[in-house]
Order: sequence, then C-alpha cells, then structure tokens
Amino acid sequence: MHLQDGPQLDLPAQVAKVKQRARPWKSIIAFILAIAAAVVSSWAHRSFHDYFQSSNIQYQVIAAGCAAAFCVFASVATYGLSGKARSVLELRVGTAHAAVVRYFLLLIGGFTTLVVTLVLFDVPVSQLILGGALTSVFVGIAAQQALSNVFAGMVLLLARPFRVGDAIRLRAGALGGGGEIDGTVTEIGITYVRLDTGASIMAVPNSQVLNAVVGPQPQPLAAVPVSPPGDDQPNPPGLGALPG
Repeated sequence: MHLQDGPQLDLPAQVAKVKQRARPWKSIIAFILAIAAAVVSSWAHRSFHDYFQSSNIQYQVIAAGCAAAFCVFASVATYGLSGKARSVLELRVGTAHAAVVRYFLLLIGGFTTLVVTLVLFDVPVSQLILGGALTSVFVGIAAQQALSNVFAGMVLLLARPFRVGDAIRLRAGALGGGGEIDGTVTEIGITYVRLDTGASIMAVPNSQVLNAVVGPQPQPLAAVPVSPPGDDQPNPPGLGALPG
C-alpha cells in the first residue's frame, strides 16, 4: 500500500516544542505547590513547639514533610522560571545579558528557598542572613570594578544609546587615542563593548562607555569637483571676450 507523500513531521522537534510550551506551566504549578506546602507546614507547626518531641508526632511529620516538599517545589520553580526568563530576554538583550539575568534569578531564588526552608524546620537564620549580608558587602567591595561594568552594561541595554552595527564615536578623557574612538559596534557584552575600528577590534569597558559622550561618526565632506577654466566655458556675465 502506497501512501501519499506529504510533509514529514520531525517528531523530536515537535516534542521539544511541546516541552518548551509546557515548561512555564510546570514552573508555575511548582511555585503554587511550594506556597501551599509552606502554608501547611506553618499550620502544622502551631500544634507543637519543637521537633523530636514525644507529643503531636503526626503534626511534626506533616510539618517536616511539607517543609521538604517546599524545598523541592521551590527549587523546581526557581530553575524553570529563570530559564524561561532567559529565553524571553535572549532575543531582546542578547545571550550574555540574558544569562546574567538567569544567574541573578537563580541566586535570589536559591537563597530565598534556603532561608524559608530553614525557618520551616525551626532553624534560626538570623546569623546566616547577617553573615550573607557581610559576605555580599566584602565581595562587592573586592569586585567593585567588575560589578560597575556589569551594571553599566545593563544601563546601556535599557537606555540604548546605540545598537550592534551602529558606527559611533566615543569621546572621554579616560579613553586612549586622544580621548576619541571611532568604530562600529560589534558586540555589547557583559563587561565590554567591542568596536571595529577598521584596524583592529577594541574592547572598551562598559563603565567608560557609560561615562563617555556617544554620538554617530561624522560623515566625511564630499569634495566638490572643480574643473580648470578653458575656452569652452562661458565668460562671466558683464565681461567681454578675453583677448586671444
């Protein structure tokens, strides 16, 4: 039996598309289940004061099980939503900055999940939060230059003074080459903006680009052709014929 030829379906591609469409709903459902688990764990914890007591064992089991379920569901939701945010922003802000947003969401979501899970298990987290805040301050001071370039790159993406492919001129005292750089933007990265100057590819830190005066490259003036005077040209008005 011969079947008519038709458009062949790529089964793996179709499965990948279905999974990509279902991934946000999976993360949203996991987020809702995490909230429900946290609420049930808090409700069960009202029936006892501390874990490993001889009374109210059933409530202790419910509270501990819901706390563990919250940790699992919150982790799944954080991973899925951060990946979805990266895929949405990748076409608008580029792969590098979309990856930075994803890592930032993973960091915030992971830290929040850890703190809430410890609170549900009745573990004091005040010292952990204080230690994390001090560590963040020390890391921020140590990586001040790198972080300034990252945040400057975010500002450049939001303000959009130029785009990839634009021919621009940067003018600032901190730049080399007499304070001016002319080139075509080839990439707006996490920490650097790359310019094609014609002779080479230059990487300029985002913080210096943000502090510089940015404008389009001036167009070269078109030369006006001047032909030498000859006998075939008419004489200026008011003048007679020139003597031969």
